Amino acid sequence: MANNPQIRIPATYMRGGTSKGVFFRLDDLPEPCRVPGAARDRLFLRVMGSPDPYGKQIDGMGGATSSTSKAVILSKSTRPGHDVDYLYGQVSIDSDFVDWSGNCGNLSTAAGAFAIHAGLIDPGRIPQDGICTVRIWQANIGKTIIAHLPIAGGQVQETGDFDLDGVTFPSAEIILEFLDPAAEGDEGGALFPSGNLVDELEFDGGWLRATLINAGIPTIFVNAADIGYHGTELQGDINGDQAALARLEALRTAGALLMGLIKEPAEAARRQHTPKIAFVAPAADYVSSSGKPVTAGEIDLNIRALSMGRLHHAMMGTVSVAIATAAAIPGTLVNLAAGGGTRDAVCFGHPSGTMRVGAQATLVDGSWQVTKAVMSRSARILMEGWVRIPADSF
Repeated sequence: MANNPQIRIPATYMRGGTSKGVFFRLDDLPEPCRVPGAARDRLFLRVMGSPDPYGKQIDGMGGATSSTSKAVILSKSTRPGHDVDYLYGQVSIDSDFVDWSGNCGNLSTAAGAFAIHAGLIDPGRIPQDGICTVRIWQANIGKTIIAHLPIAGGQVQETGDFDLDGVTFPSAEIILEFLDPAAEGDEGGALFPSGNLVDELEFDGGWLRATLINAGIPTIFVNAADIGYHGTELQGDINGDQAALARLEALRTAGALLMGLIKEPAEAARRQHTPKIAFVAPAADYVSSSGKPVTAGEIDLNIRALSMGRLHHAMMGTVSVAIATAAAIPGTLVNLAAGGGTRDAVCFGHPSGTMRVGAQATLVDGSWQVTKAVMSRSARILMEGWVRIPADSF
């Protein structure tokens, strides 16, 4: 019987926002995996336990959800004005595929914390107590993220009293700024790929109103009522309905085509991470997945979003950037669901509770420009040491 010994690779398992992932320093990866390509993809897949036809990722670090099947590589940045380069891979659970087409806003929080933990930041920049600002180059989408991290005793402060709905225990608050979040120059083009705040998507034999936006991550927003929902749904209301999931994936595919992210429908299956699909509705009472009541009076609107073909348990950080941006621009479906008008922040309801996000948008020569989006998250190291995989994995 063949014996393939295991190798071990330094790694850190972290929670960032409402996601978890395995973090690596670029220099710690096996040599063939330090550059993009098949070897790196196979490494990430094996670390996570994918592809797994059982959909459980039992033989790996993945948690069998889109929020917990993620891997990150950080290195010192060679880009002027930045501290670290941050590269993110969304690892498919049941197929042989790693999607590099977008960012994870939740793990962006952990990227700043990991940069300090991993010694990638000049020690002279880190105060004994106070706030350390880390400038992150998000290499997947070519954007700058600024993380403001609390420091206590020269280390990242991880515990605190900041509550983030979707995370069970309180932690220290980390403030993230996503600069110039429009995905200009990426595959999706400008802030609004079609030039319209609201488009008509051909869907189900008719036409469906949609806001298609490139901010944080390419996102398709539709009205919940137009597709038969209330906007107060929880995961159990949708994720067990295969016909509903197939219909939502068809809608995502139609939006991806109009945004120019894919050329033909078949390509959507190989681009699972982007674009995202979300449905919006005016504020309404509901009970979150934890049993916490959310009242219409404490939120501006309700939003539900899907990730990797399933309704997300809370809200993806990158989609939160898209929400903040769209809410700040009068006339988008997000803005209209929130009541319309000019606004620089919204509080929205999601399956796990509520979240507040903000953005600065201005109209310049007839085009909307967004300088930054801001949100608060938290991050914590869960485990550090080495991951082990069979030596022939890559």
